[in-house]
Amino acid sequence: MSKTMFGLIVAALVPVSLSAQPPPPVPPVAQAPPVQAPPAQTAPAAPAPAAKTEILEQILVKVNGDIITKTDLEARQVGVLRQRTQQLSDEELRRAIAEVTPDILVDAVDEILLLQRGKELGYKVTDEQFKRVIENIRKENKLESDEQFAAALKQEGLSIEQLRKNLEKQMVINQVQQAEVFAKLGISDEEAQAYYNAHKAEFTTAASITLRELLVAVKTEGKSINVAADEAARSKAETVVTRARAGESFATLVAELSDAPSKANGGVVGPLSLEELDPGVRKLIEGLKPGGVTDVFRTPTGYALIQLESSTDPVIKTFEAARDDIAQKVYEGKRAAEFGKYVTKLRGDAIIEWKNEAMRKLYFARTAAVPAPKTPGL
Repeated sequence: MSKTMFGLIVAALVPVSLSAQPPPPVPPVAQAPPVQAPPAQTAPAAPAPAAKTEILEQILVKVNGDIITKTDLEARQVGVLRQRTQQLSDEELRRAIAEVTPDILVDAVDEILLLQRGKELGYKVTDEQFKRVIENIRKENKLESDEQFAAALKQEGLSIEQLRKNLEKQMVINQVQQAEVFAKLGISDEEAQAYYNAHKAEFTTAASITLRELLVAVKTEGKSINVAADEAARSKAETVVTRARAGESFATLVAELSDAPSKANGGVVGPLSLEELDPGVRKLIEGLKPGGVTDVFRTPTGYALIQLESSTDPVIKTFEAARDDIAQKVYEGKRAAEFGKYVTKLRGDAIIEWKNEAMRKLYFARTAAVPAPKTPGL
């Protein structure tokens, strides 16, 4: 079981901000110097109290009383950047952090709001539900023993407690989404028909063609071309055209005379959509009917000809045949829009107190630019 495979399964269930390595520590508060005893005392001086080292956590924002700290933000930044496989220079790393931070802030606030709503609704994850999810992860990744599962967790930098905490978060968020948004969505026939009329290309199978090719290669002498060999190859290819147009099987001619790699399957190329064809080839076959053969044309390796084996016209699915696909597409569009409205309302109703002005500006710049948030876990 690879680390990547396990990570994909976990990523489908937990927030992308999950960190597998600790963020840089916050510097400790400066310590006061020890108290010195007066130089002249008849009684022994009382010992100076031991200096205490404290680490103060920097709070970036409070969301209805729940906090997001600098450490939380750094952990999420690390989690996102770990998904990038390329090595980054210091400058590239700074740019990458600046790029991802606004989205991370929005996601972190939205996560808190959704979890708070889940708590209000009484949603929680039972031991039985957690066990079922773990069993599914183990099954999907072929982790048959406890030792294999523990090793996979270690590779991901997770403890079982951390895994449960993150799974519980995402499962509660999913419950909120389903109950508060998705379960209330409906699709009318009018909406489905309107989508179909406006997006018929999505339900159209493109025109396609299948070709057979035959190549007569020209033997070269080093980098030069032997003129006699070139003429002989051209003459041979012209003879093939004559024979094919006289009714001989093109597949048989390919098997007998072609020097192309496609000879092994009768010279068949395709099926291909017209958009995939080289413009030069498309021009060559224009006007051909199935069974028709092009004139001979020069290629970098010799002389070739093409037969149009078959062609199909574009096929548009009827509304009834495409109904399920239409419903899914309309549902996905409505789901994103309605979830965006739902989270925007949660934000508007929340008491969000920013303690860091720079982070506040990043947050509001992003929420203003992207009014419809993405759906967590999708």
